[in-house]
Amino acid sequence: MSATNFDMALDFTLKWEGGYVDDPSDPGGATKFGICKRSYPTLDIPSLTLDQAKMIYKRDYWDEAGCNDMEWPYDVVVFDSAVNVGVTQALNWYNNSECWQDFLLRRILHYVNLAKKTKFQSFLRGWLNRTMALYETVA
Repeated sequence: MSATNFDMALDFTLKWEGGYVDDPSDPGGATKFGICKRSYPTLDIPSLTLDQAKMIYKRDYWDEAGCNDMEWPYDVVVFDSAVNVGVTQALNWYNNSECWQDFLLRRILHYVNLAKKTKFQSFLRGWLNRTMALYETVA
């Protein structure tokens, strides 16, 4: 809806995405402010500035997902989900959810199923904590 909602959504997301990380078990590779080498192979991730990250988040996640046209709290929920699982998946949940709470349940189910099938079990607790914090933020 507004720049204020984007700023609030971005503040929430950045609390979870943090600074520079190069976790060998993360298929995204080197990551800073949640921007990963896999998605942006030509970007110098270690040198990425917060202002550059904000521009990427606005253009490639907030705008790409159409969050500006969504009602609160869907805009914030869809944005953070797009950052974490991709715009396509976030929009799929948005288009198939009856309410934002249903959307978040779909997100949790996705994480649980992903952790069952892959090597990502170590990420499950963090994903669930992030989703619950998002619920508390927008509730």
